[in-house]
Amino acid sequence: MKNKITRRSFLGVAGATGAAMALAACGGGGSDAPAEEGGEEEAEAEGEAEGGAVAGGGTLAVGSAYGPSSFDPANCSSAFCLSANMNVMEGLYDIDFHDYSTRDGVCVGDPVWVDDTHAEITIREGAAFSDGTPVTPEDIIYSYTRATDPEGLYIAFLSMITAMEKKDDTTLTVECSIPNFSLLKDRLAIIKVMPQTLDADTAAAQPVGSGPWMYTEVSDTYVVLEPNPNYNGAHPAQDAQLRIDSMTDPTARVTAQQEGTTQITESVPPDSIEQLEAAGCKVDQVQGFGTRFIMFNVKKAPWDKKENRQAVMYALNTDNMIANAFSGLAGKPDCYLPASFTNHHTAATVYSYDVAKAQELADGISGTIELRTTDNAQVVSMGTQAQQDLQDAFGVTVNLTSDQSPATYAAIDQADDSWDILIAPGDPSCFGGDTDLLLNWWFGDNIWMKTRCAWNTSEEWKHVNELMATALTQSGDEQQASWNEVFDILADQCVLYPVLQVITPTGYWDVVDGASPSGVCVQGFSGIGTTGVSLTDVVTVAG
Repeated sequence: MKNKITRRSFLGVAGATGAAMALAACGGGGSDAPAEEGGEEEAEAEGEAEGGAVAGGGTLAVGSAYGPSSFDPANCSSAFCLSANMNVMEGLYDIDFHDYSTRDGVCVGDPVWVDDTHAEITIREGAAFSDGTPVTPEDIIYSYTRATDPEGLYIAFLSMITAMEKKDDTTLTVECSIPNFSLLKDRLAIIKVMPQTLDADTAAAQPVGSGPWMYTEVSDTYVVLEPNPNYNGAHPAQDAQLRIDSMTDPTARVTAQQEGTTQITESVPPDSIEQLEAAGCKVDQVQGFGTRFIMFNVKKAPWDKKENRQAVMYALNTDNMIANAFSGLAGKPDCYLPASFTNHHTAATVYSYDVAKAQELADGISGTIELRTTDNAQVVSMGTQAQQDLQDAFGVTVNLTSDQSPATYAAIDQADDSWDILIAPGDPSCFGGDTDLLLNWWFGDNIWMKTRCAWNTSEEWKHVNELMATALTQSGDEQQASWNEVFDILADQCVLYPVLQVITPTGYWDVVDGASPSGVCVQGFSGIGTTGVSLTDVVTVAG
């Protein structure tokens, strides 16, 4: 992905004050310059801020909408832990989740290709873990080996990186199966570097990294971090402490933010945005990839015909879903990617609410439809709307079953054809933002296509994967053309497709907009469009 977009082109900000940052999908960069627009403001972060206020040296408090589980960087999927780990663990390169550009992590400079399939990367001089041990090539190879375990979570993203070897004490050689792999830095960013002495249990409980912060206290409800005294990179911690509290109850999260107990809060409920803004708190609303998708059981009639799947798409009143389930904080897709993403392409087929067209396309939709959703409150509301829409459009009975994600997928994975349609949330952009990664999450050769949706026997799926493989060998307009064809096929076939793409609201006491009740604000922060918060170069300002 060669083309980058500016943050200003992609953020929807609540209110009239418009700091400009956001989420997109693009690779490239490699610069260690301050991530925010307006570098002068960030340069003031140490010592004295505007008006004589004190910047840094305080406690940066964050309210998370999620709870912790395993922190193991080689297999982490917890929204809480992924976000916390971003402050502790460095990748070989790191991702700026505002726009998905890459920057130096524990490695510096772009990979140097010595031939079509081998690139050399250089470790940052003096890089060290928080336990005082230096980062060595052996540590990085160990981290790569763990992250590419065939049974691991990340293997689908890293399968093209076929080997990593030590060249010398500061240089590694990376072997790729794809010649001149254009997304190498994006994928190397997934590999978080840990000491080779760190076993799996310790990594899951309290990992050690080479990033600007280190864990000092980990519990089931919060983590406390302090600056890594051995960090020598470009983005040091500037506060004395970082505390992230699990506040899964929205009311508790909003209350803590309104009182100034937290400076930053995730996932502001839509009906609380005006409340926080009226109190002087800033709320960024960022359109992200976060998908509420529909999936059909294509192994059984009538869902083996694309016309019937399309009929359902036209029968869904998405405007009502957005208004009722999301209070307006979602977008209607015209592509697999949101319009704010660099590689977006308006698909040849774009769905809208059209009952007459739905009825015209339907061929054999009758009887009883088994509709499943996960227990996410917004998705349950979508399911209720879909139940009514399908019954009204096709004169069928729709049984709606909502359950926790593990139970929902356990039922689908039985492959006993006891379900027809699934509506659920998904957002692989928390791992990275390049287009191939986002496509592979659902449409690669994995459980989604083999078992859950079972589309992998179709000629269309085979063609999609051929195009995806081709795109990885391309760049620029050629690469975009391949992805455009993929987007058109996915929209036309709609076996698993976005119904909505959500907007993520993040609240924070911004130093530019006024003081919080506690007297502590933040400088250098803006929201992102995926789960978690990005705290790189963010600092408290008191006074």
